[in-house]
Amino acid sequence: MVHPQHVAPAPSPAEPSPAPGLRRTVLPSGLRVVTEHMPHVRSASVGVWVGVGSVDEDETLHGCSHFLEHLLFKGTSSRSALDISIALDTVGGEFNAFTAKEYTCFHARVLDEDLALAVDVLGDMITDSRLEPGDVEAEREVILDEIAMHDDDPDDVVHQLFAEQAYGASSDLGRSIAGTEASIRALSRAQVHDFYRRHYRPATMVVSAAGNIDHDEVVRLVEKAFGRGGFLEVEEAPVPVTGTGQPVPVRAGHASTTRPFEQVNVVLGMEGLNRDDPRRFALGVLNTALGGGTSSRLFQEVREIRGLAYSVYSFAGHHADSGLVGVGVGCLPDRLDAVLEVVRDELAKVAADGITAEELTRGQGQLRGGLVLGLEDSGSRMARVGKAELVHTEVLSIDEVLRRIDAVTLEQVREVAAEVFARPEILAVVGPASA
Repeated sequence: MVHPQHVAPAPSPAEPSPAPGLRRTVLPSGLRVVTEHMPHVRSASVGVWVGVGSVDEDETLHGCSHFLEHLLFKGTSSRSALDISIALDTVGGEFNAFTAKEYTCFHARVLDEDLALAVDVLGDMITDSRLEPGDVEAEREVILDEIAMHDDDPDDVVHQLFAEQAYGASSDLGRSIAGTEASIRALSRAQVHDFYRRHYRPATMVVSAAGNIDHDEVVRLVEKAFGRGGFLEVEEAPVPVTGTGQPVPVRAGHASTTRPFEQVNVVLGMEGLNRDDPRRFALGVLNTALGGGTSSRLFQEVREIRGLAYSVYSFAGHHADSGLVGVGVGCLPDRLDAVLEVVRDELAKVAADGITAEELTRGQGQLRGGLVLGLEDSGSRMARVGKAELVHTEVLSIDEVLRRIDAVTLEQVREVAAEVFARPEILAVVGPASA
């Protein structure tokens, strides 16, 4: 409720959408609400995107964002942890959250008629979590178990090692999202609570919804659910996750560690592009042609022709001020040298000559199909518009994304390949001691 002495300005009217079905409203507090109407479905998905992640931590707070994500499910002034679970289970809803390096997301998917319940539960969790000392201690043990689980996953271990080599183990982008056993044991309830109050503000948040919904109704539901305890009474401009504008240094070099795994897991890569670089569409086509499917160069050369590995793929990851590209492979230890030789050879070929016209067409088709088929449900639509509003400089319509993919030329791919794949190599290797 707004205090009598303070009358908040009205929310901004819903702005013209870049495509039919997309609408956006900014509340006076800086909280952004973006929606996409999907009249042909009976579901509704809603997400709360908070512009805080592991990059916002220092070494004394390592793992705090992820710890807090867990704790917000543990109860509020009006709901216990069980009440929160029962509320969504009773209507058959899906409810979860995840933490990334630059943001945290809480999301729910329900029948369209139950959207009000989902928004109310999320608003309650976000604005009024109690963070009871007993819950902090109980969840600390859960997170330590999760860290141990990741340490048993070869793919998780090698990608974390790759990031540490690229950015430094104690840097914002090099630190693991979940934290370490030592950092989680050291975090106090007071530190987590202070982090919560500093970073969970309306201006750092986006509420996104998609499905059989009405934008104005979603705004009303958000104002009610997030208005508890005066949470929306502040006035602040939205705070997008834009980074510093200064490129993050990337370190070349090799790193390895031993684990009692049967296979050797390898990531070989180099510095890529940041997430708003216009060349990211050309890099996306290149990545697909190189290692994005069973017809890709790497799959054919490494697995089909030479039989050196079961799994091989390429990737392109983007952050506000940096990016990495690379190739991931899992193979038997005695095949490691041969695998690395083939991967380096293929990267060198693409850097020198680009890709063929057939590969360009195939890569564009794979990206188009993957995008459209991946957006068939309300959850994926909610995630697309919510993340775009939070971290990108623009929310592109699906048609515009498809247009930019189709506009990629062979010359653009050749130029980005020549630049990126000529950069110094980063190599991470995880496997048995004999590898």
